[in-house]
Amino acid sequence: MSEQTERDGDYEKHGGFPVYRHDPDNGGPHFGRLVEALRVVQDLAVSTAAPPEVVEKAAEQAEALAALLAPYTAPEGQYPAGRSLELPGRGSLLMLPWTAERLGAEGVRATGVFRRYHMGGNGAAHGGVLPLLFDDLFGSVTHAYGRPISRTAYLHVNYRKITPLDTPLKVEGKVDRVDGRKTFVSARLTDEDGTLLADAEALMVVLLPGQP
Repeated sequence: MSEQTERDGDYEKHGGFPVYRHDPDNGGPHFGRLVEALRVVQDLAVSTAAPPEVVEKAAEQAEALAALLAPYTAPEGQYPAGRSLELPGRGSLLMLPWTAERLGAEGVRATGVFRRYHMGGNGAAHGGVLPLLFDDLFGSVTHAYGRPISRTAYLHVNYRKITPLDTPLKVEGKVDRVDGRKTFVSARLTDEDGTLLADAEALMVVLLPGQP
């Protein structure tokens, strides 16, 4: 946590966000298993051409799973999805299944792959998932730097090369400068050989007290 944040003394009170706390046991020992199984189902749902009777059975099982989980919905910040730091994508199906390898004031580095679920066409990752990757990364970058809760004011992505599926990739981001409530950040997405696939820059703005 930065010196400025320590002086503020109210890091978790900025904006109208609920207080998020990491709880590795919140989902129990099988939560990671559930999330991965659901990711596989997502991959299969967009890449299979099953006969009608199989689709019918799959729909019934999906509806049964939804009915099983529905009674346990919880308020934001009280469920394990998004708070399970040890899981890819922090255990959130919305987030890409990437894992942070470095998280500090000097920057954030994460590794992962784009799966079949993320395909746009012709074997490449959908262009829309790259802004999601960068936006989520920039949230981690500002947090690791010690900045209070912030929202994305703008996000610009440069697509340098086709981003492949099922290929280990790396994304690195950092804070470039701070100006009052503004935090300017940038990041690069590369393959294992260091080839630049995309880069991005963004402006993150610290929320005012009570601001959603």
